[in-house]
Amino acid sequence: MMWLLIKNLLFTVLVPGMVAGVIPWRLGAGRTTAGGWLLLLVILLYAAGIGIYAWCLWDFAAFGRGTPLPVDAPRKLVVRGLYRYVRNPMYLGVLAVIAGWAVLYRSAGLALYLVILWALFHAFVLFYEEPALARLFGAEYAAYRMQVGRWLPRLGR
Repeated sequence: MMWLLIKNLLFTVLVPGMVAGVIPWRLGAGRTTAGGWLLLLVILLYAAGIGIYAWCLWDFAAFGRGTPLPVDAPRKLVVRGLYRYVRNPMYLGVLAVIAGWAVLYRSAGLALYLVILWALFHAFVLFYEEPALARLFGAEYAAYRMQVGRWLPRLGR
């Protein structure tokens, strides 16, 4: 279990830490930051994004026995926690943090980075992740896809 924790922490620092932390911070460097109610919105976006990511990471490790790294993916299909509502909550958590940076710096460039990153996430999900999960988990993943939306919760759940 300790090795799994180390792998998850290392992945988190190297990938989401760079994508949602270092890169937006550097893109916004030197800009004035938002204050007042916008700062409250930033804090809420950061808290939501980090909370979502952490919850999903926990479920990947504790239940799925894996990491978000595709070559070390969970051994079991994770369909609990936030994965009951959307198939890609971890990506949404990362995007929420980046939205926080865009609001903090009031930056159209960071908003564009957010949109481009979502498009890249979407392409990765469509062309790599979903086919890989379908091969790995078969009928279980097919049933899950029918019940749970990719990016938005399905109405009636």
